[in-house]
Amino acid sequence: MSTCTRVAIIGAGPAGLLLSHLLDRQGIESIVIDSRGREEIETTIRAGILEQGTVEVLTDTGASHRVRSAGQMHEGIELRFDGESHRIDFTATVGRAVWLYPQHEVLKDLVAARLAAGQDLRFHVTAERVEDAETDRPKVIATDFDGNRVIIEAEIVVGADGSRSVAREAVTGTYGGYFREYPFAWFGILCEAPPSAEELIYSNTPDGFALISQRSPEVQRMYFQCDPDTDTEAYSDAQLWDILRSRVPGRTLKEGPISKRDVLRFRSFVAHEMRRGRVVIVGDAAHTVPPTGAKGMNLAVADVVLLSEALGAFLLQADESLFNAFPETARKRIWKAQHFSWWMTNMLHVQPGADDFDRMRQIGELRTVVESESGRAYLAEAYTGWPLNGMEHNVRQ
Repeated sequence: MSTCTRVAIIGAGPAGLLLSHLLDRQGIESIVIDSRGREEIETTIRAGILEQGTVEVLTDTGASHRVRSAGQMHEGIELRFDGESHRIDFTATVGRAVWLYPQHEVLKDLVAARLAAGQDLRFHVTAERVEDAETDRPKVIATDFDGNRVIIEAEIVVGADGSRSVAREAVTGTYGGYFREYPFAWFGILCEAPPSAEELIYSNTPDGFALISQRSPEVQRMYFQCDPDTDTEAYSDAQLWDILRSRVPGRTLKEGPISKRDVLRFRSFVAHEMRRGRVVIVGDAAHTVPPTGAKGMNLAVADVVLLSEALGAFLLQADESLFNAFPETARKRIWKAQHFSWWMTNMLHVQPGADDFDRMRQIGELRTVVESESGRAYLAEAYTGWPLNGMEHNVRQ
């Protein structure tokens, strides 16, 4: 079965669905495919701290009508270290905020919006490869749920298919990318309990880092630093609570039954190339960051906002300038986000083999941030998000 479209999008995650939404607002048709089913897409639980710019894109373009009503606005975070608590006030410092709104809720909104608009959205269709990248009609070769061959011919192919991207090979070939693996991970739990604090707590202790996050009024997400090879069944529930309490001394945690536990490895990646001919990769297909700075989904949204403007100019006006500039323009923000994520990670986690000097230097760094107006402003500005290139264009459509 062969189909033609203007833009073929591999991946029905936040990047792929939002791109199809923004293209539709410009009158550009697309086909979106994903190997997963709708239920899996909408129920796979992932974290969701949305930058202010991400929230504005979702609401101002009509992609989500729930993020501001169902999401929780957070105007700061708490940094804990050396037995003290320090609040970074985002609104007082930079006049911006973030929203706690899990990724699966974003996906529910995007799927509903796209299906209501008549989007050609194909579940259980697995991309195998991308061909003819450097021609004016690249192709996605895929297989549907019944094992039938599917060929989608397009003017542009976009790989928004995550860190195991099929499209990436067509773009980068054997060149790969820049890669960093960290020597620690997060042991995460989901528990049935009310929130332990109004805002997220980032806690640094001599024994390691902990993040007291949230999911909903009834379910909470918490993490503590661990070895990447830690067995999720190595601890009883009581032992997990003992570790979490020890990582946030001076704070009382609201405890409850633990429903899920996992280990999240820390990796950074930036592809050497984001475009080859008429094939482009965005989001996790092009880059990944450790979760400390809450940049993953937000960086994907920034890619898409920029790319949608470039594709609009290219496909509607035959203006290639923004499309040609897209990789370099996108990389500027990507590397800023990589640095911020690396900085937050290294400032808050205990490195294996760290000695007393390393410990005291780290405390000095944390004090430099919280006791400086400029330090607090940098953290607040980066955490809440830098301005989005292409935002005005997408809101005007």
